[in-house]
Amino acid sequence: MTTWQPPAPDQRGFTIERHILEGQRAAKGATGELTSLLQQITLCTKIIASRVNMAGLADHLGLTGETNVQGEEVQKLDELANATLIRNLSRGGKVCALGSEEESEPVLPPPGYPTGKYVVLFDPLDGSSNIDVNVSIGTIFSIHERVSPGNQGGSVADLLQIGTKQVAAGYVIYGSSTMLVYTTGQGVHGFTLDPTVGDFFLSHGDIRMPERGKIYSVNEGNHSTWQPGVQKWVDWLKAPSDDKARPYSARYVGSLVADFHRTLLKGGVFAYPADKKNTHGKLRLMYEAAPLAMIAEQAGGAASTGTERILEVMPKELHQRVPLFIGSIDDVADALKFL
Repeated sequence: MTTWQPPAPDQRGFTIERHILEGQRAAKGATGELTSLLQQITLCTKIIASRVNMAGLADHLGLTGETNVQGEEVQKLDELANATLIRNLSRGGKVCALGSEEESEPVLPPPGYPTGKYVVLFDPLDGSSNIDVNVSIGTIFSIHERVSPGNQGGSVADLLQIGTKQVAAGYVIYGSSTMLVYTTGQGVHGFTLDPTVGDFFLSHGDIRMPERGKIYSVNEGNHSTWQPGVQKWVDWLKAPSDDKARPYSARYVGSLVADFHRTLLKGGVFAYPADKKNTHGKLRLMYEAAPLAMIAEQAGGAASTGTERILEVMPKELHQRVPLFIGSIDDVADALKFL
């Protein structure tokens, strides 16, 4: 079993900006545009982190009274995080279009602002139902290169790209500490925000997910609505085995970022299967499943719908939903045997 190791002593002072720049130096033909875009995203997450930390004192808790494109009630922090990302990224000159879980259509740079060769898709505040009870929440993002010609605003086609075409993906978890984890296809690296300095510092270098864990994470309140194969798999995880490899321990936070972050570092499996209510799954392919799948695979893990590799699912619409089984490669393989 392998897991992440602390960064080498000569890297412990690396800020995320320096780490991104070092990656740019090592990449052939790099222009610095992706570096600049990642730095813009990092700045946005620092702003969101500051608002999350002050939510109870700054009247950022509670509902806005509106519903989003998903039909979900919008939290005040949802709206603030979404506006922060759109305002900064759409005017930064590096994107031709944005896709947000909170928006029904692509967001283009405002008139008069330059466009770039990238598109960013994001869930501005994952786990927002946990905001008011002070449970960890997060931001998830994904970056693709545009496919449409020209240098004007992008199109839906720029956003609807298969997961294998992602050039970068990451998430930020706002918890006991604020941590940013990202990949550009060269391993997975984690950075912890030092609030006294206002910068992210490398804390988890080259994260490797254990090949097998001891934890499963799933909402068992939906057990009666699952397909029989999923029910048998979860029952199997809870049944003692002769070699004492089972039963697994159950951990379910209800914030995807929080559950995935634990799985990434400690191993195991997270699942949100389809059920009788959500027959196509509940999690969003473009904003949640695909970016986390890229991170999982880069760390040695796996991600599947139960029948197909997540990164090979061809998106048909911006808010497409899929089942998700993600985590340690052996644990995901066990789940697929039952499905």
